[in-house]
This record gives sequence, structure tokens and C-alpha cells, in this order.
Amino acid sequence: MNYEKIPESTRFLIIGLGLMGGSYARALKKQGYTVEAIDKNIDAIEYALDKDIIDVGSTVTTEEAVKRADIIVFALYPHVFLEWLEKYRDFIRKDTLITDVTGVKTVIVHDVQEKLGNKAEFIAAHPMAGREVGGVHNSNEAIFKGANYIVVPTEKNTEHAIEVCCELGEILDFRKISVLSPEEHDTMIAFLSQLTHAIAVALMCTNGDPKLCDYTGDSFRDLTRIANINDVMWSELFLLNKDALLEQTDAFIEQITKMRDMIASGDREGIRDMMKTSTERRKRFNKPTS
Repeated sequence: MNYEKIPESTRFLIIGLGLMGGSYARALKKQGYTVEAIDKNIDAIEYALDKDIIDVGSTVTTEEAVKRADIIVFALYPHVFLEWLEKYRDFIRKDTLITDVTGVKTVIVHDVQEKLGNKAEFIAAHPMAGREVGGVHNSNEAIFKGANYIVVPTEKNTEHAIEVCCELGEILDFRKISVLSPEEHDTMIAFLSQLTHAIAVALMCTNGDPKLCDYTGDSFRDLTRIANINDVMWSELFLLNKDALLEQTDAFIEQITKMRDMIASGDREGIRDMMKTSTERRKRFNKPTS
């Protein structure tokens, strides 16, 4: 291993040891890094220690644990992240780099940077990976392989911090690393992630026939896979990114209404044109086979 910006001596602190925090911990430990974790759930800490996912763990935040960290990864709900900073930001060393996994950025990044001031540098990131189950028990570093990773800097970030964050994406084995502004990120995530979850949820709420599962094929299962959803987290993300999500939802309603009207009028050629456009655009998302 020969990483310039994140040497093997770097000590990580992960705050929030759920699915994402646990997956980060597994990946970093396998690369030889020292990983400490803080989580209020004692079962999560004990499991992670027993499975050698982390080196040190605690259910309480101490000044000593925070000061030991060279890089801190926040894997918390957005409002919990901000609450943690209010309580414990004075524990952070000035040379510590802070990053996150939060699913929205515009309403979070600037607040975090303002709360930190000159205390430490925060460089936001978003791993575009996950599973339909939560908790460190279900964590797996393999979810990063072949996935995308987005670094989300502001004008307050140094070039060094951006480079370190990009290198972290490489260490975690993401396939593609991109750099977007908070506003670009939230517009993108409203369409690619939040709208897709909203559609899956709405589809599952459309028909409550309990026998449907006896008849369905893979197409319905594939389309609604993400409808098995963490309602606490996703409702918060939806509302924090409300304007962008509403814009994308309105665009979808326009297209589904267009399809509905074509079906009603018997416009087969119009339907086929939409399907051809869909097929052509979908090809861009196919993952490479090798």
C-alpha cells in the first residue's frame, strides 16, 4: 500500500456504527488502519469488537477518543450530526480532517463548516452505496466495490482536503469518484436516489392485496427493492432536500401523465418512442462486466 495523503499510521474515528459506518470500518481495518468507533448502542460496539471490525469502541464520546483521531467519519442522521458538533466540537484537534456519509449536503455542509470555524476542516462526501438492511451486523465493505463516491467541497475547502477525501474513496474501493458542489449534489440526488425511493414507496402503497406476492415476477421485485425503507432516515432526507425533490417529482408526474394519456388515446407510436428513449438512456447505467 502506498497512499500519499492517508498513510497507514492514520487513525480513524467513526461516529455512528450502523451499516455505513460499519462498512467503512471493515474496509479501513482490512487496509491496515487503526479504527475506533463511537455508537450509543452497546450491542453494535460489542459486535464490532468481537468481529474485529474496530480496534477500540465506546458508547460515550470522550475528549481523549476524539483527540486521538486523524480523520473522523460521521455516519449519523443529519440532525444528529449537527447536535454532536454543538456538544463536542471543542474536543476536535485542529489538524483533524472531518468527513461524512450524509445523503443531503446543501442544508448540512455550510452549517457544519460554520460550527467548526477554524477548529478543523470538514470535507463532505457521499458513498453511493447501501443495502436494504441496517446495522453493523449487516455491514459489508463489498458494497463499495463498483459503486460511485462523490466528494462535495465548498469554497472553504483546501485542495489537500479534497485530495484526501478522494483518496479515501480509492481506499474504500469505489469504482468512480466525482466532485460536485453541494447544490449540484442535491439536484442529482433528488433524481437518482430520493425520487426513486419515493416512486418505490408510492408503488407499494398503490395496491395492498396480500396475495400479490404469490403472483409477482422479478420485474416488480427489482422495481420495489428499495421500498423496504428506513422511514426515520429517508423522511428526514426528503424534507431536507424538499425543493429539489419536488422539482424532480413534478418532472416525473409530467412523464407518467404523458404515458397515461398515450395509453388512454391508443397512441402506440408515442408509447414506443418513450420506450425507445428509455432503453437508450438506460444503457448508460449498465455496469462494466469486467
